[in-house]
Amino acid sequence: MKSLEPLLNLQHLCVNEKANDSSVESTKKTESSTTPLSLDEVEVILGYEFKNKQLLEEAFTDASLGEDFSNERLEYVGDSVLNLLFTKDQYFEYPDLSPGALTRLRAANVDSDKLARVAVKHGFHRFLRHKKPLLEDQIRQFSEEIQRYPLHSNGLVDVPKALADLVESVIGAVFIDSNSSIDIVWKVFKDLLEPIIRRETLKIHPVTQLYEMCQKKNLKVKFVDLWKESTTFDVFVDDQFVGRGSCRLKKEIAHNRAAKDALDNIVRILDKKD
Repeated sequence: MKSLEPLLNLQHLCVNEKANDSSVESTKKTESSTTPLSLDEVEVILGYEFKNKQLLEEAFTDASLGEDFSNERLEYVGDSVLNLLFTKDQYFEYPDLSPGALTRLRAANVDSDKLARVAVKHGFHRFLRHKKPLLEDQIRQFSEEIQRYPLHSNGLVDVPKALADLVESVIGAVFIDSNSSIDIVWKVFKDLLEPIIRRETLKIHPVTQLYEMCQKKNLKVKFVDLWKESTTFDVFVDDQFVGRGSCRLKKEIAHNRAAKDALDNIVRILDKKD
């Protein structure tokens, strides 16, 4: 994520109090690149009425479409605003947490996995204008895979980054349209971002967890990279095979899945050893 940019001119404005019917079926097909935006429906999902409709259209226009404008600049703004919002909220909610712990908690709430879920849950992906032929299949697969990980996958599924970028773009659009009011942005998006990951629900990344567990028991962890040959990673603990993970699309996901498989098996193996 980019560093926080200075956010100036913060003013209070009134948010349109439309009923926020944000429960949209996530499995509906993504609209084609040429489908006109239904701006009214998007505004109903947000519970916010734009003064400048062009900002909303820009937020839902991917650079792949080849238009004179895209959502890249709004994404840049939205990324910074979202980081600031979580920084502010968590600073007051967790007065006892160290900066390092706060950083990990914020990162889990603003990364691509978490934001792409927001896009699918509220149906934002149905309005994205793009020319990415593989994106619809990626979204469908992502929607199915996250059923196994209700809150966060911690690197175990392939995330369509365009969806996370879209959410950041919409946040940026609301921020600009509301005359740079972070209070209005938080009012619009706080419920849409639920379930928010909190201290008690934050999970450790499987690779980190595996190394920490084995370090405590003085065990040596070894990952064998077989991704080029078979899209897999094997994991050995003290030279004993404990897990395997595969992913043909991304090497990093195969690595993470191998760690998760090892964690699932290692308790049984360590019990035997003891």
